[in-house]
Amino acid sequence: MSLKLGAHVEQNDPLAEAADRGAEVVQFFLGDPQDYKAPKVAYADGAEALKVRAEAEGIDLFVHAPYRLNVATLNNRIRIPSRKLLQQTLDKAAEIGAKGVIVHGGHVGEDDDPEAGFDNWRKCIERADLPVPLLIENTAGGENAMARKLERMARLWDAVQSSGNEHVDRVGFCLDTCHFHAAGEDLPTVVERVVAITGRIDLVHANGSRDAFGSGADRHSNFEEGEIDPAEIVAVVKAADAPVVVETPNGDHGQKADIDYLRAHLK
Repeated sequence: MSLKLGAHVEQNDPLAEAADRGAEVVQFFLGDPQDYKAPKVAYADGAEALKVRAEAEGIDLFVHAPYRLNVATLNNRIRIPSRKLLQQTLDKAAEIGAKGVIVHGGHVGEDDDPEAGFDNWRKCIERADLPVPLLIENTAGGENAMARKLERMARLWDAVQSSGNEHVDRVGFCLDTCHFHAAGEDLPTVVERVVAITGRIDLVHANGSRDAFGSGADRHSNFEEGEIDPAEIVAVVKAADAPVVVETPNGDHGQKADIDYLRAHLK
């Protein structure tokens, strides 16, 4: 089985970090993941050089949107800058030739109607320019999350598909193994159930989980140190048949070991 395998890396020189890990895919941020500042390319030689060199080396680039983004919320002071920053991230990702931008599904307030959050997603996609694919990622916790449980994911997907955006086919799905485990969704059947909703899986985040099934905790672990049987992670990767980004800790040794584990067990 030949799948592109890689890792989440630091943004200053993602190609060097790809070489260190033997990665064919890298994911990184374009700026600080915890604020609303406009994205920027940290690579010293600039966006065009990164694009050209990545293509020459056969490295696929993915960009993770900032964690602070929440386009679902009813809070205007968060939702409006989130939409703006998401569009800026999509545009900047296009400059480096990224294969996609990953964004978390977000949430509404504890006492808010989740239907309003789904409709905010519809409005976001309706107004978005999508120069590169936008991949919505399932999340680990939060009772009013848009993409924690599969029944919510189905409602979110229906809302997105009804947006009327002519490029809605560029909205895809990123499956995170740790997040589904933490959300209480069984991994052995999750790919089949996701595809029944979305029709696609565009990227897999292959992560162990520090915490127990259904914990709601978004804490990644290396494969052989966590609460998920590594064989289940391999099975998800095989079934999804999509590029893989490992987001586990200890990039200089543990993360590389996890990539090597996948490579050895996907043969």
